[in-house]
Amino acid sequence: MLIQTLKSLFRRDLERLRHEIDLYKDESKLWYIEKGIANSAGNLCLHLIGNLNTYIGAELGKTGYVRHRELEFSLKDITKAELLKKIDETMTIVDQALDTVTTEQLEEEYPILVFDNMTSTGYFLIHLTTHLTYHLGQINYHRRLLDV
Repeated sequence: MLIQTLKSLFRRDLERLRHEIDLYKDESKLWYIEKGIANSAGNLCLHLIGNLNTYIGAELGKTGYVRHRELEFSLKDITKAELLKKIDETMTIVDQALDTVTTEQLEEEYPILVFDNMTSTGYFLIHLTTHLTYHLGQINYHRRLLDV
């Protein structure tokens, strides 16, 4: 039950991420930073893609993905089309990886230490959904404030 709920939430919010990125009228504004806004929408999008491909794709789905976290915040001027493609690929990877997770695994410790203490896989996956929605909200505000 929890796995299906997680799949539904990840799909919903990755589709929302895709929609937010697609709504940018001026593609250059994806990379715009202004007064106290620390990250562009493009960099937040890359960060979410890297995060999910690392913690769900590579760790649970065994995709072999190698994260370059610093590039998530330093790369600029990737086209909107490329970001949308990366989101679509991430949706597929998350779906496929979660299909491999068993109910028993949800209760087990997540395989790597991410926080100060080990957590269950179920707890960590729920954390990843809230991390996604947190940055999704930032992207929404970024677009509405700066893509005018």
